[in-house]
Order: sequence, then structure tokens, then C-alpha cells
Amino acid sequence: MRHTPELPEKLTDLTPVVIVGTSIWAVALVVLFFTTSGLWVQTALSGFALGFVGLAIITWQRAAARRGSKSAQRL
Repeated sequence: MRHTPELPEKLTDLTPVVIVGTSIWAVALVVLFFTTSGLWVQTALSGFALGFVGLAIITWQRAAARRGSKSAQRL
């Protein structure tokens, strides 16, 4: 059986994806805050907040991998 090569880090690192997504939600929040109200503003606020949750999860996983935790996802 052949060895599968490792993927480059730029293809496995999710941090830039989460940062871009959170930034897009932040822009949408500002635009919608001044143009409309109600459900759309709440949706943009939720997307922005969940972006920070995603960043926290990525940080938590990296810390677990550095500690050598058996359950941590290795990158």
C-alpha cells in the first residue's frame, strides 16, 4: 500500500476561512443595521458571533494538539 502524501498547510488551515467569513458577517451587520431592522440584523449578528465561536474552537484544538492530547485533531 502506498503512502498518502500530506496536504500542504495552506489547504488544511481553517483560520483564514473563518476570519474572512466573520469579516463578511461584520460588513453585513453594519450595512443591515443602517438599512433595515429585525430578522436580517439578528441573522448577521448571529453569523458574526458564531465566527468568534469558530475561532475559539480552532484555538482550543491547536492548544490540545500542542499539549499532546489523544483526542486532538492533528494538522
